[in-house]
Amino acid sequence: MAVPGTWNVQSKELFWYEGSGIYMRTFRYAPREAGERALLCFEGAAYEASVFLNGVFLGTHDGGSTPFTVDINGVVKPDNRLIVVVDARRSPLRVPMNNTDWFNYGGLYRDVYLARVPGVYIKDWFVRLVPDGTFSKIRADVVVVGGDGKVVLAIPELDVQEEITLRDGAGRGVFAVNPESLSLWSPENPKRYDVSIRLLPEGDGAGGGAGGDLVQDRGDLIRDRIGFREIKAQGQEILLNGKKIFLKGVSVHEDHALLGKTTTPEVIRETIRDLKEMNGNYLRLAHYPHDRRFARIADEEGVLLWEEIPVYWAIAFGNKNTYQDAENQLAELIKRDRNRVSVIIWSVGNENPDTDERLRFMSGLAKRARKLDEPRLVSAACLVNHTKLKIEDRLSEFTDIIGINEYYGWYDPDFDKLSQLLSNSSPDKPVIITEFGAGARSGQRGSTDDLFSEDCQKALYLKQIATFKQYPFIAGLSPWILYDFRCPRRFNRYQEGYNRKGLIDADRKTKKLAFSVMREFYKER
Repeated sequence: MAVPGTWNVQSKELFWYEGSGIYMRTFRYAPREAGERALLCFEGAAYEASVFLNGVFLGTHDGGSTPFTVDINGVVKPDNRLIVVVDARRSPLRVPMNNTDWFNYGGLYRDVYLARVPGVYIKDWFVRLVPDGTFSKIRADVVVVGGDGKVVLAIPELDVQEEITLRDGAGRGVFAVNPESLSLWSPENPKRYDVSIRLLPEGDGAGGGAGGDLVQDRGDLIRDRIGFREIKAQGQEILLNGKKIFLKGVSVHEDHALLGKTTTPEVIRETIRDLKEMNGNYLRLAHYPHDRRFARIADEEGVLLWEEIPVYWAIAFGNKNTYQDAENQLAELIKRDRNRVSVIIWSVGNENPDTDERLRFMSGLAKRARKLDEPRLVSAACLVNHTKLKIEDRLSEFTDIIGINEYYGWYDPDFDKLSQLLSNSSPDKPVIITEFGAGARSGQRGSTDDLFSEDCQKALYLKQIATFKQYPFIAGLSPWILYDFRCPRRFNRYQEGYNRKGLIDADRKTKKLAFSVMREFYKER
């Protein structure tokens, strides 16, 4: 099997396989310097991965879409045999559970690589603008493994070169910048700055070389490109850098007809080009963490992102281990992407009924997100109160934005309920319509009443848009969905194993009629 890759699209016999796959390879290893540490890094293994090196069990990771690292010091030899067992079985106690609405790809579908780091190395860093409205202070947190001392943070273009003292392997600093010289990141101005963090040798001062080219990147020198912006919810509005912004977006799955769940920078850039052709500025990455390169490219391209963990539908909310699984995936996602300026919203789940157990579960996740990343917004894609026809969910007390999924005119054929729902609601927070839409088989034409015709889908989009315009508390849209995607739940004669709600066919080229509806609406906004 090619790695990265899913076994489902590499072997016809394994297309529907949801068991275990055993990967084995040999490799040679020789340290390049004294005291070097070796780490095996996995970007994504769906769903559970157990790692063995030279017959020694090194650990198991749960969560198919977040990265993990295995320290192989003391086990690695000049000649090595690595075995990774990847289990794609679904379970009612996992996150996501066994009942989902997308294809269950399996395997080592993202990169696997060996990292060499010194005995003392920088493990984690978080550099961001202090969200106080002045655009004049930058905060940095640094975590180091193997020792204390000092690091130097350097942002040459902003004349920042500051020391941070480490205690128990961690340090924080807040530094002033000139707001007149700081170019704030936005979709129209995706400005990023070169940032470096360098471990100082014991007894050394900041000197004049921090962030220069004299020290090789190997764990004691980190280089990154980071943008600075402020995002907040105020009343019924979302403010980017103090100015109101409407999120002109669409949802997207990590699903490709040829690659399965594996992606490439070219595929990511094509996705962003399609969004921009729609005059959009925002993507909801559903329903799990997407490849880390997506956020990096979005930083560069000026696209705002909603990132999500797969607390999807009927999770085992009363199970302690299920909660720990969800919280771990949330923490791994946030730590991976919190330096990415494009990410503005962490979502703690999608379409869960409002019960006491669910409230405890998801409010706990919301609190954890804020502890790990205080500047960003927290949300969830929620159901509405269908009895009262009202936007009402107790979880909204713990979120900054209310996300709602509604399919009036499709799953519920009574479209008039949408106006009733919105008129009955007076939210004190911004609302994003995180899902709406209708299925359409590409190329199928008919009347506006013919289900799965492009004409029916377009007509519903026109009605939805006309309704949304009447309610100023709607701060953004992410219709379902940009591309058709594989879904084994959907095998009627129109869908044949795909969710056909895409604005673009699964070929990622053929645009449906409703695409132009969104393009024209976003052009107006």
